[in-house]
Amino acid sequence: MSDSAAPERAIVIGAGLGGLASAMRLGVKGYAVTVIDRLDLPGGRGSSITQGGHRFDLGPTIVTVPQGLRDLWAACGRDFDRDVTLKPLDPFYEIRWPDGSTFTMRQDEAAMEAEVTRLSPPDLKGFRKFLSDSEDRYWFGYENLGRRPMNELWELIKVLPRFAWLRADRSVYAHAARRVRDPRLRFALSFHPLFIGGDPFRVTSMYILVSHLEKAFGVHYAMGGVQAIAKAMAQVIRDQGGTLRMGTEVDEILIENNRACGVQLMDGTRLGADLVVSNADAGHTYTRLLRNRAKRRWSDAKLKRTRWSMGLFVWYFGTRGTREMWRDVGHHTIVVGPRYQAHIRDIFIHGHLAEDMSLYVHRPSVTDPSVAPDGDDTFYVLSPVPHLGHENGVDWGREAEPYRAKMLAMLEERLLPGLSERVSESLVFTPESFRDRYLSPLGAGFSIEPRILQSAWFRPHNVSEELPGLYLAGAGTHPGAGVPGVIGTAEVLAQLVPDAAPIAPMRMAAE
Repeated sequence: MSDSAAPERAIVIGAGLGGLASAMRLGVKGYAVTVIDRLDLPGGRGSSITQGGHRFDLGPTIVTVPQGLRDLWAACGRDFDRDVTLKPLDPFYEIRWPDGSTFTMRQDEAAMEAEVTRLSPPDLKGFRKFLSDSEDRYWFGYENLGRRPMNELWELIKVLPRFAWLRADRSVYAHAARRVRDPRLRFALSFHPLFIGGDPFRVTSMYILVSHLEKAFGVHYAMGGVQAIAKAMAQVIRDQGGTLRMGTEVDEILIENNRACGVQLMDGTRLGADLVVSNADAGHTYTRLLRNRAKRRWSDAKLKRTRWSMGLFVWYFGTRGTREMWRDVGHHTIVVGPRYQAHIRDIFIHGHLAEDMSLYVHRPSVTDPSVAPDGDDTFYVLSPVPHLGHENGVDWGREAEPYRAKMLAMLEERLLPGLSERVSESLVFTPESFRDRYLSPLGAGFSIEPRILQSAWFRPHNVSEELPGLYLAGAGTHPGAGVPGVIGTAEVLAQLVPDAAPIAPMRMAAE
């Protein structure tokens, strides 16, 4: 017997959540999929490192739209909730300001209105209006634009009137400032773009839709961390007949007859494919993986002019015997520094490493004891910092330890008293870590910044403008960063990739 045809082959570069989701959808379309990643575990920024009995989840920590993952699993004929356990968090997080005031974010509408009234009674009406505005932008920006391709200019032109009506030209902060007067509430309603790499004072107000995402769907933690989601995705791919090649790096995308035809690995091995999906950062894809092809739109010069998201300084640490300490510190806390707009300007515009900082503190051990030894805690503390591309760049070889020490001092003073005596494990990521581990241009934490002229049609397209047979997934393409965003890139990609050709039946070989 001889097989007259084999399944069409697809190669996915990168096992981040966007790449894994793309591989799952390609498997449904009938492709024989190979996923290639230089890390040892799937997940990309959502992978983890275990050290001294502590599992440090390196990147995203929450799931805000579980339905996106459930839809992905359902498309593969699977049940997400059989493979992954999500635990809803209540409260979502607490914000703490230097003056001692606090604001607790919850899903319950009455509880939220009580918090607003406690903090600033005159702002209750404006808060309600802000949530209504957020819902309007959710239906248009997330359910409409975010779930369909935006690679044709006409798709942008026909929605411009709606953009104008929703004042997409206004920033997230400016919109919050129009609804509430208290500066603390303005912060609480405007800081979310930082979770996808955007400057709240410049990112389009379409992104206030995040407030509706939290209200409508809640905030969830995946037991086992986002790494557990990535591992479950990898298992679906294997069950579909796909392959994951971990610890393997792609050097270049191969071209034949003006079409992507496979990849070359760092060791010189060539792998053929009928199509290629790059979940590598869009900047890395075009500057490195397609370095030998002239680009029409995403040239090196164009990418140098692009505004990139900020960098991240992340301190992962474990503590001894603290599970019953710090009882007032929940799963998520935001410790706000003394400045907001000026600090953001230092990070995004001036590229200056400021003396002050604001911190996002993740304490998963209060929800998932498996992340730490019995009685201990595992923490992840993040501070936004400039990326590596600013003129007077930060020397992280010199600044990393002093910055960590300042972070420790701030945590000890305002959140975790006695911390310095309890630290048992420590690991630091700087923007240089993001550059070297994830091949992220300029060490940016979230790829291209989601400004209005760098969103939708203006982002690198899911179907490459530069090379037929090449597709893009992940934070650098449409609809953008964040767990719902990168999972959404695979949903959009699936609308653009043709189904694999049916396999011809086997026939008897001629004698």
